Amino acid sequence: MTPRKHGKKREKQLETAASQIMARQSTKGNSAEKEGSSGSSPLGLDIGTSKIVLAKKDYRKTTFSSQKNEFINVDYSRFTEGILEQNDIRHYRSGDSLLVYGDGAETFASMMNSETRRPMRRGLVNPKEVNAIQVIKGIIDDLLSSSRTYGTQLCFSVPAPAKGAESDLIYHETVLKRYLNEMGFKARSINEGLAVVFSELEDENFTGFGISAGGGICNVCLAYLSVPVLTFRIEKGGDFIDDAVASVTGEVNTRVRNYKENDLDLTKKPSNEIEDALVIYYDDLILSLVEALRDTVSRTSKIPKFERPIQIVLSGGTAMPNGFKERFEHFLKREEFPIEIRKVRLSSDPLNATSKGALVAAQFEE
Repeated sequence: MTPRKHGKKREKQLETAASQIMARQSTKGNSAEKEGSSGSSPLGLDIGTSKIVLAKKDYRKTTFSSQKNEFINVDYSRFTEGILEQNDIRHYRSGDSLLVYGDGAETFASMMNSETRRPMRRGLVNPKEVNAIQVIKGIIDDLLSSSRTYGTQLCFSVPAPAKGAESDLIYHETVLKRYLNEMGFKARSINEGLAVVFSELEDENFTGFGISAGGGICNVCLAYLSVPVLTFRIEKGGDFIDDAVASVTGEVNTRVRNYKENDLDLTKKPSNEIEDALVIYYDDLILSLVEALRDTVSRTSKIPKFERPIQIVLSGGTAMPNGFKERFEHFLKREEFPIEIRKVRLSSDPLNATSKGALVAAQFEE
């Protein structure tokens, strides 16, 4: 193919990707605009490895908006920059590259047959990505652009600290809080697992386990009357599954992730190599989570005496495939668990549970 024909083909790909992104953004924007704007109402922000989600109250109804927490480098050209600006696709220039971030990044990655990159890794700012903080700030700016009223209460999620790396969480939390405060918000953090408790266990007096199975890690919190008794994490999440399956099958991560999110059913017998690998690594993640749950509770000396058996609520994108809850229950029943569990259930809105819980926490601050 001649350079000229290659250039024409690339321009056509960029135009096609831009139109796909715009169609998706238009649909999201229209549904949000119909709800209206709440001005200085409290806000909840889930800053996750794979997605950043904003929750707010609009006319007494909780609404959500989100952007994927990823980006892709595109070689700079005036044509490409013009296409991005013309279609209002989120990006900024960095040297000889254009960084396309948010929901548009995955579409561009598919069109260019390449992988997106993550500004966060295992729940925290990714130290290997020099543009990480800038990308996260860009996504936060976009989500909060219509809610920037000085003094608004805002709670944002943070993960539990990793053993031996507590200082990494301090940096991550401080950078985000400082930036949100500079934007004019009254910002404070909330543990991700506790946010799930706030979102899902009001009828249980905010008592029970909240588990957020996200892209980078799984966060767990046991709360008693809204007070966290223990919090911890396991270093496995959706990315672990994607990477492992891609490694053993030879598929690219993007295809594995799309298959996992759209076609996987853990209640059915695998029908191909990708499904078989997904089931294997899902079982590995769930077993690791259940064993960590048992061991951490067993080692904790200050577990309160609960008046009745408690619930476990599962949330997060990694918990969404059909059968996840059943597999979790299967492994839990095999263990001698030190607390009596009344029920395991999936959140009514797994992708938005953390941001909703952060919103509840922000409302308590008013």
